[in-house]
Amino acid sequence: MILRRGLVALGTLVLATQIHCLRFGAPLSRLVPLPSRRRCIPRLSSSYSSSSSETGAASLRSTSPVDMAESRTPPVAKKVEHVMQMFGDVRIDNYYWLRDDSRCDPDMLAYLREENAYTESVMSGTKQFENQLFAEIRGRIKEDDISAPRRKGPYYYYEKNLQGKEYVQRCRRLITDLKAEPSVYDTMPTGPDAPPEHILLDENIKAQEHGYYRIGAFKTSPDHKLVAYAEDTKGDEIYGVNVIDSETLKPVGQPLKGVTSDLEWAGNDALVYITMDEILRPDKVWLHKLGTEQSSDVCLYHEKDDMFSLDLHASESHKYIFVASESKTTQFVFSLDVSKPQEGLRVLTPRVDGIDTSVSHRGNHFFIQRRSTEFYNSELVACSVDDTSQTTVLIPHRESVKIQEIQLFRDHLAVFEREQGLQKITVHRLPAEGQPLTSLQGGRSVSFVDPVYSVDSTESEYSSNVLRFCYNSMKTPPSVYDYDMDSGTSVVKKIDTVLGGFDASNYVTERKWVTASDGTQIPMSIVYNKNLAKLDGSDPLLLYGYGSYEISIDPYFKSSRLSLLDRGFIFVIAHVRGGGEMGRQWYENGKLLKKKNTFTDFIACAESLIELKYCSKEKLCVEGRSAGGLLMGAVLNMRPDLFKVVVAGVPFVDVLTTMLDPTIPLTTSEWEEWGDPRKEEYYFYMKSYSPVDNVAAQNYPNILVTAGLNDPRVMYSEPGKFVAKLREMKTDNNLLLFKCELGAGHFSKSGRFEKLQEDAFTFAFMMKVLDMIPASG
Repeated sequence: MILRRGLVALGTLVLATQIHCLRFGAPLSRLVPLPSRRRCIPRLSSSYSSSSSETGAASLRSTSPVDMAESRTPPVAKKVEHVMQMFGDVRIDNYYWLRDDSRCDPDMLAYLREENAYTESVMSGTKQFENQLFAEIRGRIKEDDISAPRRKGPYYYYEKNLQGKEYVQRCRRLITDLKAEPSVYDTMPTGPDAPPEHILLDENIKAQEHGYYRIGAFKTSPDHKLVAYAEDTKGDEIYGVNVIDSETLKPVGQPLKGVTSDLEWAGNDALVYITMDEILRPDKVWLHKLGTEQSSDVCLYHEKDDMFSLDLHASESHKYIFVASESKTTQFVFSLDVSKPQEGLRVLTPRVDGIDTSVSHRGNHFFIQRRSTEFYNSELVACSVDDTSQTTVLIPHRESVKIQEIQLFRDHLAVFEREQGLQKITVHRLPAEGQPLTSLQGGRSVSFVDPVYSVDSTESEYSSNVLRFCYNSMKTPPSVYDYDMDSGTSVVKKIDTVLGGFDASNYVTERKWVTASDGTQIPMSIVYNKNLAKLDGSDPLLLYGYGSYEISIDPYFKSSRLSLLDRGFIFVIAHVRGGGEMGRQWYENGKLLKKKNTFTDFIACAESLIELKYCSKEKLCVEGRSAGGLLMGAVLNMRPDLFKVVVAGVPFVDVLTTMLDPTIPLTTSEWEEWGDPRKEEYYFYMKSYSPVDNVAAQNYPNILVTAGLNDPRVMYSEPGKFVAKLREMKTDNNLLLFKCELGAGHFSKSGRFEKLQEDAFTFAFMMKVLDMIPASG
């Protein structure tokens, strides 16, 4: 999966399920390091002053009608004219100076601190309420808890949270009866007679040395004697890889530096990893022999086309590592035989423009998921390991069903699919390994209970008949299930505990369809507290949207959201075009020269919610992050009258300028997503919706914008420029707050409680604007 402005597919809002249900040690998304750049720690004091000789609308707005006691003047960024010309069109960017790739410019840092100070000042009157919200949100969490133990080889692996600690301990226990076949009824023994717990890594200890700490990969060697883990200590997604002895916990060899979090074992004494070029494009895959210097590693492949990026993953059988080179429309795959890594990569699927392939392995067959313009929802084919040119169709292309991913087992195939915006799992039994594979036997579908829900794959034991998956809905906490693929029996292994008197029966989930301006039916997922929501147009409502990269924002549970629902809020996800919820064509109809469908779909959803009396304009809050922040910026300019509150998290709002600059991370690889504005048609289309380019002298709603100084996906300067221009141009007295984390990146702070504090802050902002904060708060 390519590094994207959001995901991930998925920001901190997407998704609570993924946090709980990741394959053990797998990264949330492709996280790539930055090139070698000068870094510095922001100084604690600065001579920069927000007072400026510049005059304009911003200088007249010293107070907010939300709280007339707030008298601090909003910051006014200095203007430095920067002229850009193309196709006879002239654009002037007075805030271009905010971009500093070194993150060290004193004026820039001073301005960000000034914005943070202003935000803190405006919100100081609601700090007590924010703290109450934080205590309430945190109070729902069972702080001392463990994940559902996962059987892998001779051990149960699991993660453990401790009371009051921000990070997890990564642990394992020996399985006492290795002769017993894995079963859905397996339970890890605990207590004095059980094998002792072995802590492999305590992230709390590691994090003490850093203001930010995040593990991107955690991989045990095939013989379970070694552990390799990738860590990011700044939030800039530059990873270092450490290898330790799993028993003594002592380091093995020297760390790998400047790598992505893509990491796999090639046998018990070698690692395969990926590095990037100067624009953060993953372009080289390497083989590292333990005990040798990184400088002597073998480059297995160098992708020189700057439209393509590299990815890698191990087969479920653990016999192959697959290296994929992918653009937005094309993907081709190499294989590495783990038993013979010295032989290097072998072409498995050739590069053909418009053909996207991903590969799995079982026995003497490769299973290939293949998508093209003709087979846009993908087909599944198989081929012999010895002859990849001859393929057999196992699942043909279907117009209404999208193959999302597959998971292979020794005797089974699990297919994760989408139909009418809902996920499903179909399980097929396979002939014995080595037998001819000509067709699939009839599949068995896994049943789910909620009308809208989210289900995610997780790592399972290849040689077993047990499929593990994670399930949740907008009212059902993340739940881990083991599913017997022979009997169809599902056994719940863990349901996340939600404290504070949570009762799922108090909440209602619904699916509604909205007719877009061109007649397309847009699905929405809705949840509310049935005892509080009046459904007469007077309820406050939070509408969330994303709509890019074919990423699906499925209906998911988030315990902090209960603080809204239990105050009468309705929460809605708009599944707009540009995402992947309704199949590949849903994505194609919301990108490139059809990108505006994403924005008009969202507006149609907002208008429909008002018409259906879920809310009114005066109670409508909207939120999006990253590429979803672009959505927020676009609809802000298009329909500022429609919303009361807009929250734009790490928003990709300077689209045209960014996509014209191939030196900025992600630009070249994303011309197939947004278009190449060096071509006139794309230039003017992109300019017509790029939020920074369309800020106008008009009234805007109340706005909260966030950023991360070390963010490699959306540079902090984009939201910074957006806010500065809004302050200059807008004609209202509504709140405009900018909060930039100076020690974090795209995913903001790294600790589990720190993230809850961010939710409390956002909720407090919304409720402040809606005048919902009680006098005691």
